[in-house]
Amino acid sequence: MNYYDEYNRKLKTPEQAVRFVKSGDWVDYGTNVCFPVLLDRALAARRDELTDVKIRGNLAFGPIEVVECDPGQEHFTYNSWHCSAYERKLADKGLCFYIPMIFRNVVPYYRHFLDVNVAMMCATPMDKHGYFNLSCAGGVAKGILRDADIVILEINENLPYIYGGFDESIHISEVDCVVEGEHGPLPELPMTEPTKEDIAIAERLLPYIRSGSTLQLGIGSMPNVIGARLAQSDVTDLGMHTELCGDAYYELFKAGKLTNRRKTYQPDKGVTGMVFGSQKLYDWVDRNPGIVIEPLEYVNAAETIARHQNMISINSCISVDLYGQVNAESSGLRHISGTGGSLDYLTGAAMSRGGKAFICMTSTFKEKDGTIRSRIVPHFNGDIVTNPRSQSYFIVTEFGAVNLTGRTTWERAEMLISIAHPSFRDELVKAAEEQRIWRRSNKR
Repeated sequence: MNYYDEYNRKLKTPEQAVRFVKSGDWVDYGTNVCFPVLLDRALAARRDELTDVKIRGNLAFGPIEVVECDPGQEHFTYNSWHCSAYERKLADKGLCFYIPMIFRNVVPYYRHFLDVNVAMMCATPMDKHGYFNLSCAGGVAKGILRDADIVILEINENLPYIYGGFDESIHISEVDCVVEGEHGPLPELPMTEPTKEDIAIAERLLPYIRSGSTLQLGIGSMPNVIGARLAQSDVTDLGMHTELCGDAYYELFKAGKLTNRRKTYQPDKGVTGMVFGSQKLYDWVDRNPGIVIEPLEYVNAAETIARHQNMISINSCISVDLYGQVNAESSGLRHISGTGGSLDYLTGAAMSRGGKAFICMTSTFKEKDGTIRSRIVPHFNGDIVTNPRSQSYFIVTEFGAVNLTGRTTWERAEMLISIAHPSFRDELVKAAEEQRIWRRSNKR
């Protein structure tokens, strides 16, 4: 069968393809570098013809033309599963609404509860067998496309082709429309320079990570810093099982530390659900037999994670209260990012034989006016609880690492205050006393 004949029958311009969208529709854009730039621009051009079009996406680098062209939200409403820095700025303006979720459940949400009238996202060029690779979005893309009424693929010639276990590709027979056009270089999110506090946190973690461990490094600068420090350590034969493959894994591979040989599940394969970072990272994962992308409902399932012995999960957060509740999503009522896979890996790593789950943060942060605030707080007041206190494990700052598992409220308060910045410890002790979670004989 000549699949190129079918391809040519379905080939449209972006302007023709977005005619499928009607007022009131739910439209999906996909995630990260698979964002459909040409289709988004064409849909924005139809602004005055449409009303109440709701769009879902996440981790978009921007700009999102349907948002930028309609600040009054009379025509388009944008919603995100996990906010990038760009989407956070939109949320600050009331132009992006967050969808609460746990990453392993996103595709099941679509399968059981959500409508997708039109799904449009980028994929690699079609191969001779009629398949398009879903590239860096493989962890969620196929599940969304499978449940869409209309499937539109935008071909991005610059996307890496990433091998998969399943659901990493879609066939031309499952696609309603294909568009082509010129794309610029893929957006990049390179690693940032670490602060002295970041380095201190990484040093606190290193003694817990032994050769042969399998790593999950979450989204943000902190996990990347830890990966970079591991690359310089004497730890060897590390494995990768993660929702997001970022540059830290490439640095570990380049240093000879990431081999995947000693993984107790899917050995010799680095497993991920999404990829974004630098061009060097995209080049590394392109047609690399050592890297596979699989659906996040499988990758992030606690039972999958737990099959890896010595599973080490490292994620960052915004704040922790004295009860051990973890907030990785908001600063007060201001939305910052999202739940992502933090709770998935906290659960799975805790179930793993020899596994450990770490939540990392600097002890303080600076407000815009220069005021220094503690990230360890007496209790939350409007902040979103990402991880409940019942599932807290290791909490790490530059002042130490403490394990809250099975600890009483007064033990947690004492442990967390011990790793708070010294300038805030006295007031935290006073708050703990007022909250009746401070034992009189506790050390001060």
